[in-house]
Amino acid sequence: MNEEKRLIERAQRGDLSAFRQLVEQYKKNIYYLALDLSGNHFDAEDISQEVFIRAFKSLAKFRGDAKLNTWLYRITVNCFIDSKRKKQIMTVSINKDAEEDIRLPESVMTDEHSPSPEEAAQASGIQAHIQQALDSLSPRERSVFVLRHYKDLPLKEIGKTLDIAEGTVKSLLFRAIQRMQKELAFYRPDLGME
Repeated sequence: MNEEKRLIERAQRGDLSAFRQLVEQYKKNIYYLALDLSGNHFDAEDISQEVFIRAFKSLAKFRGDAKLNTWLYRITVNCFIDSKRKKQIMTVSINKDAEEDIRLPESVMTDEHSPSPEEAAQASGIQAHIQQALDSLSPRERSVFVLRHYKDLPLKEIGKTLDIAEGTVKSLLFRAIQRMQKELAFYRPDLGME
């Protein structure tokens, strides 16, 4: 039996230290998925906390049919969708703060050299456009797109994570890509939808 399985079993029996170890093991992955889904640091923190609260409450029901990270990803996506619904219900329009967290693309951050101010500004602008395009997607489309293109999950795994058929995953991904292409067409006019 592997170490993770032992931790899960101990946590299911009420061992809080085992649950803390699982949280430590997965908190970065869950936070970054929440950040990719929500687009900002504050929502990602809230979603991450909610994920582990729900996981703690439901851990006794975890049967191990799926991998733990798949189960946690499903909870993360559900928390994201729930938070989007709550925000829509509130119907209070708040302008985005000018200092909102904008992440640079990984290609800029992993270069050997530090980006020039012009490169950093350009990358920041591109990231803002990508974020706007992601915001135009429905929560389900966005979830599928992020799990496929940011987390590199296979379609079958995405289906298991979201508890939907692989054909539905393909359909949602296709619509998400079409909408993203349309929203970002000004970068490549040859991709524009007529």
